[in-house]
Amino acid sequence: MTHLTIEPATADRFPDAERTMTGGGDGASCWCQWWMLAPKEFDALSREQRRDRLREDLAASVPSALIAYVDGDAAGWVKVSPRPDQPRLARTRNIQKSPEPMDDPTVWAITCFVVRREHRSQGVASALLDAAVDHARTSGARIVEGYPLDSDVKRFTSNELFHGTLSSFLAAGFTEVARPAAARPIVSLTL
Repeated sequence: MTHLTIEPATADRFPDAERTMTGGGDGASCWCQWWMLAPKEFDALSREQRRDRLREDLAASVPSALIAYVDGDAAGWVKVSPRPDQPRLARTRNIQKSPEPMDDPTVWAITCFVVRREHRSQGVASALLDAAVDHARTSGARIVEGYPLDSDVKRFTSNELFHGTLSSFLAAGFTEVARPAAARPIVSLTL
């Protein structure tokens, strides 16, 4: 039986954040900066520069992400922070369909999951989702939103699933509040 723990992604855990990002998928190219930067700014940065920005992000007083450990091995990552702290969200047409004001710091967004290949299909992403909700709640969030993909409508690659799946969010108690595109719902959980 495996032992799963989840901890805040803090500056002293940067090596663990690196491990989660380099276990398959786009984590090592994005370094969880997609929602933090305008498209031109994101494209202008090298992978190394994005990695350095992540290191800076982990120094924040309130962690903006969590790391899952399976038997002590850094196995997964989830980004969860106030929506205004992820400025690309306000510029994304589909997400602008949210019923909540884009500049409300009490609305938190769960925007990115990364699970290393060897730890997939073991419940790591679901545990990260639950922990992200708890983290948002204890940090003062009023609402937590997610922007998952509906895999019942369309098949997605594992790289595209960094958003999470609709079924996982619904199982965690979220409710669909908008559907700006056929396979792209917006879900919300009032805390």
